[in-house]
Amino acid sequence: MKQVLIVEDDENLGKSLKKIMEEEGMNVFLATTLERARTLLSEPLDVIVLDWMLPDGQGIDFLRELRAKNAVVPVIMLTARTDLIDKVLGLETGASDYMTKPFESRELVARVRVQLREKLTGKAREEKVVAGKILINDLDKDFFYDGKKISLTKMEYELVKLLAENPRQTFSRENLLDKVWGYENFPTTRTVDTHVLQIRQKTADDIIETIRGLGYRLGTMGIVSSN
Repeated sequence: MKQVLIVEDDENLGKSLKKIMEEEGMNVFLATTLERARTLLSEPLDVIVLDWMLPDGQGIDFLRELRAKNAVVPVIMLTARTDLIDKVLGLETGASDYMTKPFESRELVARVRVQLREKLTGKAREEKVVAGKILINDLDKDFFYDGKKISLTKMEYELVKLLAENPRQTFSRENLLDKVWGYENFPTTRTVDTHVLQIRQKTADDIIETIRGLGYRLGTMGIVSSN
């Protein structure tokens, strides 16, 4: 049974989410403070749903603590903040996904399932992907650009890996949402654009090419250099 930790100070919302996820067959822990959440980290957690503002601190700082300890558990941030810079901050800090309040509970549950999908499918992976200046060691989840190791979040990594594996293919935003995030029913999110921006900022503007009206593909440097 998959284990989920919800860190949310709104008890009504937390209990509602807990009930829905338990109906989906998940084992759910609920914490209303960061102090309580820390005591639950000894549990083998598969996903953490983390509110940004909590009575005893900020969820973003808790996320930094997790990533500083090299914890790889996926984290979905919940926040009332709507500015793009806040979303980017959450994702850059290591959040796997980001939802703005108010939201539909069923959508959050769907996103939790997306984070669990990789373990559930058990898909085999190629150990290395090479495309132009990109080298991906999928066994260790290491990403190199132009000879330098670059730190990527989980979803940044999955996005650029998909493009590098298909260097001549253009993917629509909806297609990327489906293949990388599994958001078949939520195609209006700006998640793809945000992640493309972050990857470009960490590497180079031309690593991912925007095909106007169609979507994204690997930049020219990858298409020219790949076999």
